[in-house]
This record gives sequence, structure tokens and C-alpha cells, in this order.
Amino acid sequence: MAEAAALARKLGLDPYPVNYWVVDHDEMNQLIAYGGFQRRYPHWRWGMTYDRQRKQDQFGMGKAFEIVNNDDPSHAFLQESNSLADQKAVITHVEAHADFFRNNEWFSRFSGDSELDAAGMLERHAETIQRYIDDADIDREAVERFVDAVTCLEDTIDQHRPLSNDPDTERVEPADLRERLDGMDLSADVKGEVFDDEWLDELAEAEAAAADLDRPRTDVLGFLSEHGMVYDDDAGEAVEMESWQKDVLDILRREAYYFAPQKMTKVMNEGWAAYWESLMMGEERFAGTDEFLTYADHQARVLGSPGMNPYKLGKELWEYVENTENRREVADKLLRVEGITWRNFHDTVDFDRVQSLLEPAPEIDAIRSDTLDDLTALPDGDPRVDWEALDRALSDPDAVDVDRYPWKVLTYEGLAERHFSLVKPQNRGFLRAIQRSELEQLSRYMFDDEKYGDVEAAIADVDRTAGWDRMRAVRESHNDVTFVDAFLSREFVTDNDYFTYEFTRSTGDFRVASTDPDDVKKKLLLQFTNFGKPTVAVFDDNFENRGELLLGHRYNGIMLDIDEARDVVERVHELWGRPVNLMTIRKEYDDHEVEVARRRNREPEPTERGVRIRYDGDSFSEFDLDPELEERIQASDVDYDTKPDEWLS
Repeated sequence: MAEAAALARKLGLDPYPVNYWVVDHDEMNQLIAYGGFQRRYPHWRWGMTYDRQRKQDQFGMGKAFEIVNNDDPSHAFLQESNSLADQKAVITHVEAHADFFRNNEWFSRFSGDSELDAAGMLERHAETIQRYIDDADIDREAVERFVDAVTCLEDTIDQHRPLSNDPDTERVEPADLRERLDGMDLSADVKGEVFDDEWLDELAEAEAAAADLDRPRTDVLGFLSEHGMVYDDDAGEAVEMESWQKDVLDILRREAYYFAPQKMTKVMNEGWAAYWESLMMGEERFAGTDEFLTYADHQARVLGSPGMNPYKLGKELWEYVENTENRREVADKLLRVEGITWRNFHDTVDFDRVQSLLEPAPEIDAIRSDTLDDLTALPDGDPRVDWEALDRALSDPDAVDVDRYPWKVLTYEGLAERHFSLVKPQNRGFLRAIQRSELEQLSRYMFDDEKYGDVEAAIADVDRTAGWDRMRAVRESHNDVTFVDAFLSREFVTDNDYFTYEFTRSTGDFRVASTDPDDVKKKLLLQFTNFGKPTVAVFDDNFENRGELLLGHRYNGIMLDIDEARDVVERVHELWGRPVNLMTIRKEYDDHEVEVARRRNREPEPTERGVRIRYDGDSFSEFDLDPELEERIQASDVDYDTKPDEWLS
């Protein structure tokens, strides 16, 4: 474990300290059910998740090798049945996760400047809710039902804002001018003449209207925390939430914010961990010779999982980030060679020669105990060599096992040269594939006039750390949406054979819909936006001047499951205490049109109809949606080009 952490730091990672625990399969299933923690608040869904994981493990449908949580220090739990090769793999995987937790800005949105103690926070929450359940003055079923209602809405937060700064809950309440007048030393005649009751009533109505929601509130849970009520059956009306209800709502909202970054960065985080795990286990031989085949089988099964695999997609995207940055660095240097321009680049450059020049120096590439003298022959102070570690290895071979851990005598710069991506067999054609448009852009923005006399001099000046440096910079600020938008290029989609598929009504099955890179990107962006869940916002809390809540589904072409939507509306009603309305858009298909489309081997065109679903506590009713409101819930194209800094503002 210590060696894995040391290697991670040599590679430029900066992880949280990690505490490792070895648990049996039943304990692992419990931890998975609890989201990586040992204690959570009482709720039936933990048992459901545990049972599903237990059966999955029992019937060989997939085993959990580890689970790690975002905490300082992080806690990683390893399955005791893992082979030694698997344990090494998950340890290197965990170190990369701990680095991502520590350095990605989306995770700091929750913790802020305070020390992160997620395990302690969740345990306190569990104790608080358990106390309410055990309280004789509080109905246990009421607590459980209230928790159900809140957790049903746990993804209706505004993940782009920190928990402590949520302007969506800020409301401007109209001031009661009568109270202010009472505090003023005015005569009754003046009050009656200037501030008559009719004028005061009209002013109050105007102020109330001005205080209406002027834009949708995306943090539904935050809004309900501030303004929600509960329905009192005995009183026959909505009443203020009890203190325990407000407490539970705030607790669960806080937990939703804690887990949000993990949902928002699933592809990035798992891909990041898979990338560094592969490098450490395979290329740096952290897996022993007798363990390598076991490890290769382990990773093949992880990366080969069907469906939208975040490990595979994430790892491939990180490799693409690294390769494109390294390619840009090499091309930049070559374009500074006399006689090479963006116009003649592909005709003039000898790519095979460049490839050989990019190979790591033999002293760096082949490090063994019997080749250490080759390293000493390098110039004093060579930044690629860890001279202190090299001295220890030469003076006491038992202190540094160079044959097993050659990376110990290298620095970050040395490891970057040793693992420069463009010299790997799978990437040998990547430099040659650079587009003329990219070369032209590079040439356009060359602001210095540095030139090289030949290709050898240019390649000697290539910064081998460029790719890794770029990866760390991207890791700091992006989430899955911005990551996919920025780096899922046409080149990436084409080279990796990505495509979209969807259900076709004409045939009643799933078929490949498109191989167009733009379609692939759009599909992924929709899948990652708002955790892949429908986006719902508060549009009005006094709909039609009746104190009713008006929610709107931001329609992006994907229709809601109406039955599930009704279940959610029922839960919202429990947190509002008054009728709840949900606006959405339905797709309706004419049976005749479906049949015609089937015969002509095309998809039928649906009719889109805006509807408002209303629930009053007893029954549902449905209304056609006002055209103005229908237009408001139509989701405009998300500005996926928005810079991460702007997303984080």
C-alpha cells in the first residue's frame, strides 16, 4: 500500500491519505448498500440494495472488488477473497480515486474550506434520524414516509451551486407597510387621508405579485425546505412543518449535495482511476510477473462490461486528452524546424524518424540493478533522475529494490519520458493523423520566433510531461458534461467506433440510430446532464393565486414516464401540503401513422402536446398546457461550451 501511494506521488498525483480495510463479502455488500460508509440513516432502500448486491455476488453476475469514499482521509474497503493481483489493482485504482477526490473542484464545492469528515457527518445524520424514529411523541411511520418523500427528490438540487450559497431559496417577501406606518409618528388624519385602506390593499397585492417567482428554481429541495408545509388531516389544511421534519429535510438535502459530485464525475473519476491503475500495474510492473495475466484478465472484464461503461469511456477519453496534448507539443516543435510548415507537414516530416527520436533514452527505459551505472553516467542534476534514491540504491541495494520498483530512481520528468504516450504501439499513427486545420491553428498562434536547425534538435526539446500536465489541469475543473463536450471529438468517435442506439416504434426493438459524432456527443451529454435524470424546477408557488405549487419538467425531447411522474408528484404534495402541478410535454403516436412508418421502414413522427398534471391530495387531473407555459418548459440547448469556471460560479 505504501509503495502504491509512493508511486502515485512520483507520477504527479496528490491523493488524500487512504486507510485500507479488508472485509468479507457480506461486509462488502453492506458497505456498497450504504454508499461506501459503515453507517447511514435507517431506510428500506439500503436493504434492497444489499439484497440485490448479495444475489449478484452469489450468482456470479459481478463481484465488487473494492469501494472507496470521498473523505479525508479516504477509506477503502477491499474484498478478502481478492487474489493478491486483484488487491494490488484495486489499491492503485483507489490511490487515483483519492487524488481525484482531493483535486477536482466539484468535490470542494461541498466541503469548502472546512475539513472534510463525511463519515462523521453521515453518522451524525443517522443518529439524528434514528432518534426521531425512536421518539415516542413522533409516529415512526410518519418519519419513514417523510424520508421516502424527500429521497424521492434527492436529485432535484442545483449541483452547480455550493450548498451554503443557494440563491434559489431567496425570496423577497412583500413588506407590510401598515407595520411600518404604525412605527411612525403620524396622526390618524394623515394616515386616513394619505394611506387609506384601499390604497394599502392595492399596494400589498402589487408587492405580492412582484415577489412571484421570476425564474425557475432548480433546487427544488432547497425551495421546499424554505417554503414547504405539510397537510394536516385533522385541521384539513396545510400547516407549518414540525422541527423534526425541517431537520430531516435539511439533513437529506445536505447528503444529496455530498454525493452529487460523484454522480457528476462518474466517467471522469472511473476513467482516471482505470488509466493510472493500468500504468502502475502494467507499465510500471506493480503487478509481479506471476500476477500479470491475472491482472490483465481483471482489467479486461472491467473494461469489457457491456452498455455505457464509464471505465472504458473515461479511460479512452483520458488517453485521448494525453495523446492530443503530446501531439500538439511535438507538432509545435516540428513546425519550428526550418523548411517545415503546416502546408507541407505531412509531406516533409519523416514520421518513422520522429518516432524513433521520441523513444525514451535507454538509461531511462531499461532500469535494472545491473544498469544503474548507466544512470550515473547522465549529466549531474539531470531532472529525470532521483539522485538521492539512486545513491541509496547504489550504496545499499537492499534499501531500494530497483528490479521490482525501477520507478524509485526516477523523477516525474523521468517517468513522463519513460511512458510518453506517442511511442506506445497503439498510438504510433497518432502524430501522422493530425489534421491540417490543427497545424494551421498551431502556426497561427506561434508568438515566439524560436527555430530549430533540424528535427533532432526540435524533438530533443519536446516536453514529455505535457500530456500528464494537461490531464491534471483538466481533472481539476471539469465534470462529465464539460469533459465529454470538450474532448469527445469527431476523431475520437470515429477511431473508437462509438454509435447511438434507440428503441424504434416501427419494429419494436433497439437499433443503431446513428454513427455521426455530433449525435453521439449529444446523446452522451443528455445522459450526463443532471445525473441522467429529468430536470424539474419550481416555476410558481402561488399558481393561479391559489397557493398551489407549479413544477416544470425542462423538456429536452425525452418524455417523462407519466406513471413515475405521478408518484413523484404525490411525494412532493407531502412536502408542500397543498395541490401540486407538474408541467411536461407528451409524445403521442397515431396508430395508423405507426403502421405506415413500419411498412416504409421509418420512424413515426409523434405529436407533442403540453400537459399539466395536478394532484390535490386525493386524485389526479390533467389539463392542456397554456402555450406560454409550454414554451417556458422547452429546454433550450444547454450551453455545453460554457467554461467550467462559469459552471462553478
